[in-house]
Amino acid sequence: MKLSKLKKSGLASLRSAFSGRLECRVSRQQVFAGEGNLCPSRLSKELLGYPSFYRFSSSRENFVVRASEESPLKPDMPVINETIHLTDTEEKLFGDLLESTRKAGLTTTLRCAGGWVRDKLMGRESLDIDIALDNMLGKDFADTVNQYLESHGQETHSVAVIMSNPDQSKHLETARMKIRGLWVDLVNLRSEEYAHNSRIPTMTFGTPEQDALRRDFTINSLFYNINEGVVEDLTGRGIADMKQGIIRTPLPPRETFLDDPLRVLRAVRFASRFGFSLEHSLVQAASDEKVRYIFGHDSMATASPVSSSLFLSSVSSTFGTF
Repeated sequence: MKLSKLKKSGLASLRSAFSGRLECRVSRQQVFAGEGNLCPSRLSKELLGYPSFYRFSSSRENFVVRASEESPLKPDMPVINETIHLTDTEEKLFGDLLESTRKAGLTTTLRCAGGWVRDKLMGRESLDIDIALDNMLGKDFADTVNQYLESHGQETHSVAVIMSNPDQSKHLETARMKIRGLWVDLVNLRSEEYAHNSRIPTMTFGTPEQDALRRDFTINSLFYNINEGVVEDLTGRGIADMKQGIIRTPLPPRETFLDDPLRVLRAVRFASRFGFSLEHSLVQAASDEKVRYIFGHDSMATASPVSSSLFLSSVSSTFGTF
């Protein structure tokens, strides 16, 4: 049986048309190259990684996709923005940070990272501001900011340094300070290298791309470049996965979970919080025997018996018995 070949641009057209809908109709020529039959399971997996949530039909001219009620694409999903609108306080805060670098003669690029970027793109306000620095440590930059604020008669606060704690999945120290009434966490961009038979990484300065790829999920790997005022989606999937309501890892999920098995729990938590669905290969990786073993060991070692039981029961309800 000859199968129709998907166009690369066709897949993007299909995803865009389908986002937030239970049904979409696009021109067959937009999606396929040449004649041939459809392979529904392959198309469904190509579309979003779920082989059973979609139904396909086509005529000579059109291609139609319909979602079942269990589809991860819900018509009431929030609109995801591709730009960030700052509050007055955020604009002043970021202005202070940029002026601090200019006055000190620094070439540092400042990037908001993680949850703040995700929440702002979802139209949610966020007070959880993490800033990644490309060429200096958080404590050093915090001292630079305080010097600038003091020279301009603004209130300064002491800088708290949160030390690294690999047992709690915190692998690098973070500087925390309060500016204009907002708490800001400062940390350098980093890459992670794992020694043989060790799940505690060696942290080094990294590029923005390396930092994005080491993060847990694509929706948390987005940056807001404060210097340029633009959103950076360096995995190429962060914004698309937010629009489609998918929890996906930037790197292969089994690798991601073996590096930090507690990310299995985070996947469940984010899916529940936002009404998103877990990408198919992520579910398979979470069910991997080695991931299950390490997850069970880590959750028991780092939590009380009661909270450990809640950990395992919540994850088991999604991925099966641990």
